[in-house]
Amino acid sequence: MKLHLLDVTIIILYLLSTIFIGLWYRKKARENKESYMLGGKSLPWYKLGLSDASDMFDISGTMWMVSLCFVYGMKSIWIPWLWPVFNQVFLMMYLSRWLRRSNASTGAEWLATRFGKTGAGVTSSHLVVIAFALLSCLGFMAYGFIGLGKFIEIFVPWDLVKAYVPFNVAPQYVPHIYGIIFTLFAMFYSILGGMHSIVVSDVVKYGIMTVACIWIGFIAANQLNSHHLNVPNGWYSPFFGKHLGLNWTGIITEVNQKIKSDGYSLFAYFFMMMTFKGFFAALAGPAPNYDMQKILSTRSPEEASKMNGFVSVILLPIRYTLIISLTTLGLIYYRQMNLTDGAGAIDFERILPAVINNFLPVGLVGLLLAGLLGAFMSTFAGTMNAAQAYIVNDIYIKYVNPLASNKRIITMNYLVGMVVVAVGVILGFFVKDINSVLQWIVSALYGGYIAANVLKWHWWRFNASGFFWGMLSGIAAAMILSALVYSGLIPEGQLLYWFPVLFLVSLAGCVLGSYATSVTDMAVLQSFYTNVRPWGFWEPVKQLALKNDPSFQPNKNFKLNMFNVVVGTIAQCCLTILPMYLVLWQKAPLLVTIAILAVMMLILKKTWWNKLKDY
Repeated sequence: MKLHLLDVTIIILYLLSTIFIGLWYRKKARENKESYMLGGKSLPWYKLGLSDASDMFDISGTMWMVSLCFVYGMKSIWIPWLWPVFNQVFLMMYLSRWLRRSNASTGAEWLATRFGKTGAGVTSSHLVVIAFALLSCLGFMAYGFIGLGKFIEIFVPWDLVKAYVPFNVAPQYVPHIYGIIFTLFAMFYSILGGMHSIVVSDVVKYGIMTVACIWIGFIAANQLNSHHLNVPNGWYSPFFGKHLGLNWTGIITEVNQKIKSDGYSLFAYFFMMMTFKGFFAALAGPAPNYDMQKILSTRSPEEASKMNGFVSVILLPIRYTLIISLTTLGLIYYRQMNLTDGAGAIDFERILPAVINNFLPVGLVGLLLAGLLGAFMSTFAGTMNAAQAYIVNDIYIKYVNPLASNKRIITMNYLVGMVVVAVGVILGFFVKDINSVLQWIVSALYGGYIAANVLKWHWWRFNASGFFWGMLSGIAAAMILSALVYSGLIPEGQLLYWFPVLFLVSLAGCVLGSYATSVTDMAVLQSFYTNVRPWGFWEPVKQLALKNDPSFQPNKNFKLNMFNVVVGTIAQCCLTILPMYLVLWQKAPLLVTIAILAVMMLILKKTWWNKLKDY
C-alpha cells in the first residue's frame, strides 16, 4: 500500500467537499420538482457539458480502457464504439435539439409529446420505457460499483482492515464492502442537492482530474526518454486489416489469450458489426439515463447542442492522456506488477490501480484517487438521479399521487434514492467483473432498445403500441440471449454478433404493433412535428401542417446533418488519438492529427456552429 498522509488528506478533503456541496444546495433543490431533477433548467450549457463529461469519466470504464490500450494499442480507440461514443456527435448535430424542444422532464414524459396522453398502448409504452430506464440505470450502478471495489482493494488490502471489522467477509466480496462505503457519499450529496449538487461536484472533480492527468502525462513522456516500449508490430497504428495483426508471443504471451477471449481477433468483422449497431444506436437518441437528463436540463435547444459538442472536447483529450500514460507505465513496469487475481489468472483491469499504487509520486496518488473516486461518485449520482426522476415523476406523481405537495415529492425523492442505491448495491454482488456487465448493457439490453427509438423520431405511422411491443420484444430477446451467455451456450464476447437478431425481433414488434392498432391522433402528430421539426418519413403530417400553416418550414437538413456527423466523428477520433500521440511523442502522426482536427473544426464552425439557430 502506498498511501501517504498527503494522499489521504487530499482524499478526505474531497469527500468532505461533496458533503458540503450537498448541504449547500439542499435548500435550492427543495424549491420544486424541476429544481431537484433538472436544476431548474437554469444551468449554462458549458457547466452541464462538463458535468456530463465527468459522468462518463468513471473508474470502471477507465480501468477497462487502460486494459484495452495495453492489449490493443492505438487500435483500442475503436472499441468504445460499442457504446457507441460517436452518439455524442449525433446528439451534438441535431438529436439533442429535437429532444430539448419537447420541454419534458424525463424520457417517459417525452412520450406524451409523441404519442399523446390517451389511446391504445400509451400507458404500456410509458411503463416499458420506465422499465428499460430502471434496468439500464441499475446495470450502470452495478457496473460502477464493482469497478470501484476492485480499484480500492489494491490500495487498502483487506488484511489491514479485517481486524477492525466485527464480521467475516469472503475474499470475493471484499470489493463490494469498499463499494458500499463510497456509495454512501455519492448517495448523500446527490439525494440532498439534486441536479445542482451533482453538477457542482462534477466541476470540482473535473478540475482535480485535469491537474492529475496532465501531471501523469509528463511523467509517462519523461519515462519514455529512458525506456523502450516492448510491444508487437502494429501496436502504434490505429489501422487494421481483416485480422487484428497483433502477436504478443515472446513479449507477454498471456495477452494472446486475452485477445482470443475478447473475440476481437477478426477485427474487421468486429468493427463492421460494431459500426452497424452503433449507427442505429446513435440514431435512436440518448438512452433514458443521466445523459438524457442533462440534455433536458439545458436552457434551450441551441444550448443542448452546444452542451453535447462540449462533452467530446472537454472529455477525450484529458481522459486519453490518463489512459495512454497509465498504459505506458504499465508496459514499462509490467514485470514488477502483480496482476493475478485470486484464481491465479492475469486480470488486465488491475493495471490502472497497480500503476497508481506503485509508480506514481506522493500527492499525485492522492489527486488521482480523489478524482477517480469522484468519477465513480458522479457517475453513480447522475445515474441515481435519473432513476429517481423516472420513479417519482413517472410512477409516483402520474399514477399514485398526482396532487402530491412539493414537500411530499422531495421526501419521495429521498426515499426512492435510498431504495435505488440499495438495489444497485445488491445487483453489484452478482457481477463477476466489469466486462461482463458492460457486454450485457451495450450488446444485449441496448440492442433491444434501438429499433423502437429510431422509429419514434423518423416514422409518422409508428405509434405507442408499436413502441411498447418493439421495446418489449427487444428487451425479452436481450434477456434470453443473456441467459444463453450465462449458461455458456453463447460465448460472452459474442453477444455483439447477435445484434442483428435482436434488432430484427424488435423491429418486427414495432411494425406489427403499429399496424395492429390505429394511427396516433393527427393533432398530436402535427404538434410534435411542428414543434420538434424532425426529418424522416413524415409526409402525411407535413402536408397537414402546411395546410394549416402555409408559412411552416419543414426540416430539410438531413444531408447537412449527416455531413456534419461524418465530420464530427472524424474530429472526435482526432481528439481521442491526439493525446496518445503526444505522450508517446509520435511526431509525424501527431502533426497529421492536429492538421486534420483543425480542418474539421473549421468546417464545423461554418456548417454547424454558425447555423445553430437555423435548424
